[in-house]
Amino acid sequence: MEHLFDFLSDKWWLVFPLTAFAGHYANSWRKASERRHRRKVELLTLKNQAREAGKASAADVEALTATHDATNRRWLEYELDVGKLIDFPLMTDVREPLTVAFLRAKRDADGQRPHSSADLSPAQLDAYRTAVNAFAVALDVAEREARRIRDSKFSGPERERLATARKLLMIAENAAATPAERQAAYKRARRELDGLIVLPDVTIAALERLAAPGLDTGRTPSDQPG
Repeated sequence: MEHLFDFLSDKWWLVFPLTAFAGHYANSWRKASERRHRRKVELLTLKNQAREAGKASAADVEALTATHDATNRRWLEYELDVGKLIDFPLMTDVREPLTVAFLRAKRDADGQRPHSSADLSPAQLDAYRTAVNAFAVALDVAEREARRIRDSKFSGPERERLATARKLLMIAENAAATPAERQAAYKRARRELDGLIVLPDVTIAALERLAAPGLDTGRTPSDQPG
């Protein structure tokens, strides 16, 4: 023990570098702890930002699907309203490039529609947004052209047939008319439209529901069983 005290009494000056070393070590440990704490805070911040980005993505998908649905409803107005179809025949004329363009855009948007926001990557979300916007724009363009030309591509006699069909359809859809009157008006309207406007199946089904529930368009009154 005496040797130790003798050594320490001779080397008392070592206290200063040892103290400095201990202080340096403590300072390094404190800084390392601060760095670890900052990394934890940054990681939590990134996780929160990712959650917020996910919520924003879900909101984006909801907004896009709402736009998609609204555009589809605009298109269905032409398929379900024969009167509107007669007024703007270009909307179902697949010989028209603008009609073909918006039908293709519709098919593309429908094909990319997600089941939920979890199904979409950022790239897929961008592709869906592009498809929905293209569908809406293509329908806008087709509608403007349809309203501009209306029935101008038809001859005089053909326009008269369209006008007659329009009046007959009003009778066919009139609940105050008798079932026989509504059925006769419907069948005459179909004959007037034959060769002028191709009615989609969904349009015919909607018209038949309005004109006469349970209407049998395949048989004339003389074909009915007695």
